[in-house]
Amino acid sequence: METEDKSIIETVAKFIRGSVSLKLISVFVLMLLLMIPMEFVHSLINERESLRKSAVKDVSDKWSGSQDIYGPVLTLPFNRTVSEDGKVKIIRDEMHILPSILQVKGSISPESLSRGIYEVVVYNSSLLVSGGFDGAERYIQEISSGQILWHEAFVTVHISDLRGIKERVTVTLNGNNIQADPGTQIPGLVTSGITVKNIFSGPQNLNGLSFSFELTLQGSSHLGFAPLGKETTVELSSSWADPSFSGAFLPDNREVRDDGFTASYKILELNRNYPQYWVGEANSTSVQKSIFGVELLLPVDDYLMTARSAKYALLAIVLTFLTFFLTEIFSTKRVHPFQYLIIGLGLVLYYTLLISISEHTNFTTAYIIASVGIIGMIGLYAKAILKNARQTGVLVLVLVLTYTFVYITLQLQDYALLIGSIGLTAILGFTMYITRNVNWYDLGAGKSDVSEK
Repeated sequence: METEDKSIIETVAKFIRGSVSLKLISVFVLMLLLMIPMEFVHSLINERESLRKSAVKDVSDKWSGSQDIYGPVLTLPFNRTVSEDGKVKIIRDEMHILPSILQVKGSISPESLSRGIYEVVVYNSSLLVSGGFDGAERYIQEISSGQILWHEAFVTVHISDLRGIKERVTVTLNGNNIQADPGTQIPGLVTSGITVKNIFSGPQNLNGLSFSFELTLQGSSHLGFAPLGKETTVELSSSWADPSFSGAFLPDNREVRDDGFTASYKILELNRNYPQYWVGEANSTSVQKSIFGVELLLPVDDYLMTARSAKYALLAIVLTFLTFFLTEIFSTKRVHPFQYLIIGLGLVLYYTLLISISEHTNFTTAYIIASVGIIGMIGLYAKAILKNARQTGVLVLVLVLTYTFVYITLQLQDYALLIGSIGLTAILGFTMYITRNVNWYDLGAGKSDVSEK
């Protein structure tokens, strides 16, 4: 009886070792199981990216945040009378008038600060803002029944982060220099900024009213403007070679060189969705939506590149396992599922190695180092398993081609889907070609029969 039991066990064990179907199922299950540690890898990438964002925020909070500049806005308070239930009431209201001409000329001097292993881009900017309120006199006719409080009129300039102001701001109105005060009197429109008060001593003719002021401003990453002028022109220059032009408008002319960039904008009143003047609190959202500007980006976001490369992890695992499986089919070598698991874990470890190295160098260097390390480790392990230099060489070549293919795909983001589709189709076609004559039923019985044509 014991002999029969032993014989049954040996038969079952032999069947398990020789069954291609069971091997396929076990390899497939292993690939699915390896997606579990890959989820931890994705979580690690997100965690490291969150730490970088926290470091950027920490530095920005101490230096100054991103800056959006718009203004000046001329505000004319006035009293109007209304009749309610036979009673006459005086209501105070405000008219907001935007410039007819708004010109901004600025230079941006970037700096790179470090917090631990993380690099943060900040800048110093020098801005000259000038223009006028020509034609604004006719707007006053809209409130002809009201009494304008000229001595309470003021001008407001929006500045996102007042901590970035490095010099006192003096606004010149028709040749009169007036110091700006901190804070805003129209929080519904300008949430943060500076105010110029006592600009008129009596009734004024607004036609020909001109203004100019200089801003020496610190900020982080972003500098933006709103096209408040009936005609707004902005000219920017910087020594930063990796700008990203963002917002509601792109430059009419721009030149990006290795030593910096220049950009110029011209935006008309007709290009935006708010008028030149209005009464009361309105159009704040529309003004915010019209902001445009430039962001000073680091040349490569390594976390984004690593996250994108990790999406191809299944491809690397499938091709590696497929190579080992085909090696088993065409030779007498057998690879244990545990050995598949060890190799799969090495392929998963590749991405933690990639992200850790990329934090201390550029992505390309990190990609090469991680690829050479993992391919070398798996190649040596495969040589010990297969004991065949040719088969090991094929495996190493497959891994080299796989990581090269992924790297090229990462660099050509716009064509990633096209390249990926063509590559996967080619891989499937090649697999179909080399297995076209395999008799899978005989393999299931523990034999291989490859007919010759």
